Amino acid sequence: MIVKEEFLSRLRKIFDLNLYEVKVWTALLSRGTSTAGELSNISDVPRSRTYDILESLEKKGFIVMKLGKPIKFIALKPEEVVERVKKNLMQDANDRSKRLETLKGDEVLGELDSLFTKGIKFVEPTDLSGSLKGRQNIYNHMDMIIRDAEKSVTIITTAEGLNRKLEVLMPSLEKCKKRGIKIRIAAPINNNNIKVAREFKRVAEVRNVDKFKARFAIVDSNQLMFMLLDDEKFHPNYDISVWINTEFFAQALEDLFDLAWKEMTPVK
Repeated sequence: MIVKEEFLSRLRKIFDLNLYEVKVWTALLSRGTSTAGELSNISDVPRSRTYDILESLEKKGFIVMKLGKPIKFIALKPEEVVERVKKNLMQDANDRSKRLETLKGDEVLGELDSLFTKGIKFVEPTDLSGSLKGRQNIYNHMDMIIRDAEKSVTIITTAEGLNRKLEVLMPSLEKCKKRGIKIRIAAPINNNNIKVAREFKRVAEVRNVDKFKARFAIVDSNQLMFMLLDDEKFHPNYDISVWINTEFFAQALEDLFDLAWKEMTPVK
């Protein structure tokens, strides 16, 4: 059986499988039903690993073990596999979420907080910096610093960036609004994001920027996150951001933003 490496690579990413798993699975799909030995020969996977791989695929809902001897395995329709994988992922996510929720009142979280509090005493404010890769990681960190805001939140983003931030940041921005925190958001406003811009108006001052393009967020004039790449040209997985805790730089950038803010048009 010859399957292109590119196709196997796509399957690995889509279904979160390792190389041996996609080789054995596609081999079984090509046969419909087969023994472990036959699949080892077809897929070029070591016989010593084939049974473990088949057991893993069975647990994940990709195949079924046939009763009788010799032991054979049956391939499921790809459409059925997709549905099973979706259900398993949702169940796994729910289980993990419940486990994490129980930590809120657990002594484990208290011990972790104690370790962090003791460790943070030895960290200089200027050492609180780092780089983040991947848009989801970037948004998670941005949401974290916004949740801890005490005075102000300033965000400038792209037209599409504004749309993406609604679902990710709105819950935290709503809480900031209730605490009386000043929130300002600037982005190019067009027909594709005007509704989102008006939605943000519930919690922030929103203005249209059309003279320059930038992506950064400033919290309390000391925490700064700025994105290094153009979000229209790079895949979300390759997006990069730098986060620094620096009052000097953050305040200087916010002062420049204040000058530009006066020239921007408020969203109606």
